[in-house]
Amino acid sequence: MMLLPTIGQFLMVLMAFCTQGVTCSNGNYTDKVSLLEFKNSISDPRQALISWNDSTHLCSWEGVQCSVKHPLRVTSLRLINQGLVGPISPSHGNLTFLKVLILSANLFVGEIPPSLGHLHRLQILKLNNNTIQGTIPSLSNCSNLKGLFLEVNQLAGQIPEDLLFGLQKLALAVNNLTGNIPSSLANITTLNAFTCIRNNIQGNIPNEFTKLSALQILYVSVNKLSGPFPQPVLNLSNLLEFRAASNDFSGEVPPNIGNSLPNLQLLQLGLNFFHGHIPSSLTNASKLTEIDISRNSFSGAVPGSIGKLSQLSWLNLEVNKLRAKTKQDLEFLKNLANCTGLRMFSAVDNRLEGNLQMSLGNLSSELQHLHLSVNQLSGDFPSSIANLGNLLIVELAWNQFTGVVPAWLGAMKNLQKVSLGNNFFTGIVPSSLSNLSQLVELYLQSNQLKGHIPQSLSNLQMLQVLSISDNSLHGSIPQSLSNLQMLEVLSISNNSLHGSIPKELFNIPTLMQISFSLNNLDGPLHPDIGNAKQFTFLHLSRNNLSGEIPRTLGNCESLIDMKLGHNSFNGSIPTSLGNISSLQVLNLSHNNLTGSIPVSLGSLQLLQLLDLSFNHLEGEVPTNGIFSNVTAVQIDGNSGLCGGEPKMHLLACPIKPLDSRKHKHSIVQKLVIILASMMSLAIVLSVVLLWRGKQKRKSLSLPSINNQFPKVSYNDLARATDGFSTSKLIGKGRYSSVYQGELFPDRIVVAVKVFSLDTRGAQKSFIAECNALRNVRHRNLVPILTACSSIDSRGNDFKALVYKFMQRGDLHALLYLTRGDANTSTPSCITLAQRLNTVTDVADALEYLHHNNQGTIVHCDLKPSNILLDDNMTAHIGDFGLARFKVGSGTPYSGDSISTSSVAIKGTIGYVAPECAGGGEVSSAGDVYSFGIVLLEIFMRKRPTDDMFKDGVNIARFVETNFPDRIAQIVDPELLEEHDDVSQQTSSAMTQKKLECLISVLNNGLRCAKLLTHPQMSAWTCRRWLQGCTESRMGI
Repeated sequence: MMLLPTIGQFLMVLMAFCTQGVTCSNGNYTDKVSLLEFKNSISDPRQALISWNDSTHLCSWEGVQCSVKHPLRVTSLRLINQGLVGPISPSHGNLTFLKVLILSANLFVGEIPPSLGHLHRLQILKLNNNTIQGTIPSLSNCSNLKGLFLEVNQLAGQIPEDLLFGLQKLALAVNNLTGNIPSSLANITTLNAFTCIRNNIQGNIPNEFTKLSALQILYVSVNKLSGPFPQPVLNLSNLLEFRAASNDFSGEVPPNIGNSLPNLQLLQLGLNFFHGHIPSSLTNASKLTEIDISRNSFSGAVPGSIGKLSQLSWLNLEVNKLRAKTKQDLEFLKNLANCTGLRMFSAVDNRLEGNLQMSLGNLSSELQHLHLSVNQLSGDFPSSIANLGNLLIVELAWNQFTGVVPAWLGAMKNLQKVSLGNNFFTGIVPSSLSNLSQLVELYLQSNQLKGHIPQSLSNLQMLQVLSISDNSLHGSIPQSLSNLQMLEVLSISNNSLHGSIPKELFNIPTLMQISFSLNNLDGPLHPDIGNAKQFTFLHLSRNNLSGEIPRTLGNCESLIDMKLGHNSFNGSIPTSLGNISSLQVLNLSHNNLTGSIPVSLGSLQLLQLLDLSFNHLEGEVPTNGIFSNVTAVQIDGNSGLCGGEPKMHLLACPIKPLDSRKHKHSIVQKLVIILASMMSLAIVLSVVLLWRGKQKRKSLSLPSINNQFPKVSYNDLARATDGFSTSKLIGKGRYSSVYQGELFPDRIVVAVKVFSLDTRGAQKSFIAECNALRNVRHRNLVPILTACSSIDSRGNDFKALVYKFMQRGDLHALLYLTRGDANTSTPSCITLAQRLNTVTDVADALEYLHHNNQGTIVHCDLKPSNILLDDNMTAHIGDFGLARFKVGSGTPYSGDSISTSSVAIKGTIGYVAPECAGGGEVSSAGDVYSFGIVLLEIFMRKRPTDDMFKDGVNIARFVETNFPDRIAQIVDPELLEEHDDVSQQTSSAMTQKKLECLISVLNNGLRCAKLLTHPQMSAWTCRRWLQGCTESRMGI
């Protein structure tokens, strides 16, 4: 009888184990099915989920982690930057043991599934850097949620009211969120980081935020917040960083801000409408390292006690109404000497007055940027600046300084920018400035300088901007300035210079802007000016230049503004000026020009102002293009003109009567011409027919393309592209047009590049591309499928190349085309990791081109529009129409008689390297230079021709000026916001790690562009650097 209870107990234990086993088995099955549903609902072009199959244990699947306590239950799913495309599956809501869900930096679309709100164990949810739309669903049941990261998406609607009380980090930056910041957020007393930069949030920070005693990071910049300074912030005594720049805040900053925020390290209030005095209590926030209150309306004196902020490294006070009229008002400059780590100080565009002789010498020896332009400072050049040995930039322009420019300035070897324009400096331009080997920009314009332009300035090999206009310089323009092979802007107008313009200047490959107006220059304009194809501005007005306007000016295809007025030019207006398609302003007034107005000027679609007045022009005024806008055309002072638009009120052009004898002679002459033409036509037709017959019997494959490529005919390509329909046109360049089509028996999508053989250079471009691609194979080069050299349906030569079609288009379009519907205009999202992969891919391709065993291939036109992206976001270099071979160490290989100077300009303005721009011999260094510019553009999302790069500041110089301290302020804001809360580590630590990566990458770009003191890198070295940074990035 005692046996029965024992057996019963054993059966109960056995049933319990069985029940637990069934539960585990069912839970494991549910998790597996949920994950497979997710996999089946998306596209996986990189096969990142290839391990998700029955032959691999669930807990060994890519990105999957299982519980130790509850075996076989999924607790973590991490799939970062895997190229996954599609919606986020609602099946994730069935992973009931899930604690961590990270799907960052993919291409997920659609809305956030509401089913995620069922995951009550969820602690971390990261969906940042995707293209997710819709609103933020309720997550009120996720009672254990600690971090919610949704930044850099397309989320709309308002911030939810029902976020959970245990939340610690909330990242919503770079979305399309609207409405107010909900006061209910104040109930999340555990919150230590809240970021919502770059949304459309209105109102102010709720008063209830006073309860957020744990808050350390508060970023609300670039929104539509308004009202007075948010008072609740003053109660956040643990706050470390407060960013509220670029909003509509107004009023005064509370006087007790420094007392209330004793732990504050970063304060950004720029681009608002604050006024009043700078609170002296800021000095009580003794941990402050960065203060930026620029572009407001602060007034009064800068508190002298600001020097107590001993850890301050960045102080930006520019564009306010701050005053300094007495020595006491300038005391703050002396007191800044206590800020031993100060590296940047700007007080540009304020109301500072007085003498700085004794005020600057004790500033930190670490100071690199000193910006004091646009004030009312006076006296001699501050001699105390000589103590600032690490200074990179000194800006004192638009003040009232007098005396001479000191010779000792040439001893400050680190200087890269000197801006002293618009003062009252006298004396000569010191020749010692030629010792500044790192100098990039020199501004001395609008002073009272005399003497000659020093010949020694030609030693400044890094110089890109030389501006010495509006002085009293005399003598001639030194021919030696042509040695400045990086010069981009040369402005010497309004002086007393004489002599001719040295033709050698036109061979500086980077020179884009010339301003020589208002001098006494004479002689003809040399035809070599046609070599300067990169010119954008040419101002030569009000001199004594003579002779004919060179026809070669029509080769300067990048010109935007050309002013040659008030000279003594004669002859006719060159019809070749009609080739300058970018021209917007043309002034040829007050010369001695004769003949008629070229009709070709009417074809300039961008032309906005045309001044031909006061010449000796005659004949009929065209009516096409700009000539139809009488307010944009000035033709006064040309008595021989007639016709034109009625609103010009010119006389009608006379109809000349025919002389009878001449008329008879004309008829006979026309008959002879007609008969001769008919005979010539018959001969030509016969030759063409014979030639076509031979062509049909010939193979259509090219001798320069390997026989492994399939043969295609003109008809094949015409059918593939619907007769080269404009609806199939996907790109157009200088020598070719690209069409999308379907070709071969399997109807694969291809890109057909058809060369415009009637364009000069197109034939050579075709052959160059064939030579470049016939033997190269690399994963990061656009694959060529075949080529066609034949005749078209009209009997004309036809040449085309067929490439694999790249589904994601070119990098330029991805960087600058917007996404969204008619009501939105948001740049396409490209994550930091994707950009790193792209530049690494391009570096891989360059390394192969420059170092493969076929000899060096120099691309010569590397730019974003020539970098194509496939489905996997893998980058491929294309368009080898300007490519050149260099066999061995230095001997150019001409291929089919293509010399290294056969294309007049090798590259594109903004990207072209000195080696490729002027028709000289090219080298692989030119590609590396272009790659450096492209790299900077990718991480800034700014074209090198952007309007922000003006007055001699190009993209590389802009980055170098801000390097490394302000990199976070100049990179694409998407990358800036990606620094916030991207891991479970502290926000500040992770931000620093990513910032270090960006600094390393941009340093790489600067070295490629040859702007740092180190030698320029090769493609091989560049690739190794990037690879190291990418590997480091993967650990973030």
